Amino acid sequence: GGGAGGSGRGGCGDRDRPKCCSGRNNGCYYRTDTGNPECFCDTYCRRSGDCCNDYPRVCHISAIDCLVGPWGSWSPCSSLCGVGSRNRSRQVSTPPRNGGKPCPDLKQRRGCYGHEPSRCHSVKEVAKILPDSYTRTFKDPWKRPHLMVKEQKSSYCAYFRVKQVSGACRQGAWTSRVLRDKSVCVECQGEAMGSRDRCEGDGLQGTRTFWTAASTPSCQGSWVRSSLVENCRCPPHSLIFI
Repeated sequence: GGGAGGSGRGGCGDRDRPKCCSGRNNGCYYRTDTGNPECFCDTYCRRSGDCCNDYPRVCHISAIDCLVGPWGSWSPCSSLCGVGSRNRSRQVSTPPRNGGKPCPDLKQRRGCYGHEPSRCHSVKEVAKILPDSYTRTFKDPWKRPHLMVKEQKSSYCAYFRVKQVSGACRQGAWTSRVLRDKSVCVECQGEAMGSRDRCEGDGLQGTRTFWTAASTPSCQGSWVRSSLVENCRCPPHSLIFI
């Protein structure tokens, strides 16, 4: 509806059929002698406040307000280490009808701070990387004989999307291939694994962590891990953790 209030003579009972209309219908009104809408007989008139006086009696319609159930529990923090968010939701138990009150918000969100110790430790680790030409079949450039032990544990691959690359990386032959916004595969080989059978700096899913090139001073940057694949070898010309 829309227009004058419902104080005048006549109303829904004086209309031709249909006397009442559902939903919002601007053509569903009682007309005065001058032809102007005097008051309305659609269910929306309850919300717009311009129903005819006899609307409740003639139309036998009572507005039903929206009813919602209780809030569900908050989701875990989206970040396991650092700033994230939690969400919760609730369901509609009775939808609004006949111009009743609309539903309130069904979702809420709030900030949180994740601090799972093992995950935060992973975030603080810095990956030291080299090109895969430095694998065990080559002379160990770091004079670390323990890296040359025959591989016992199977390798895994960490895929990262590079976010930042320092200017010094342009000086190195292989580091100049590490480019911003490109995806890289870094292989964790058995010789490089620590006590927990993983490589230091292998990152945290969806979280920004840092890397440094072991052979090029000041070449460093950040990346976000997109996936981790067990029992995997990176394709040729990839990187390795050391």
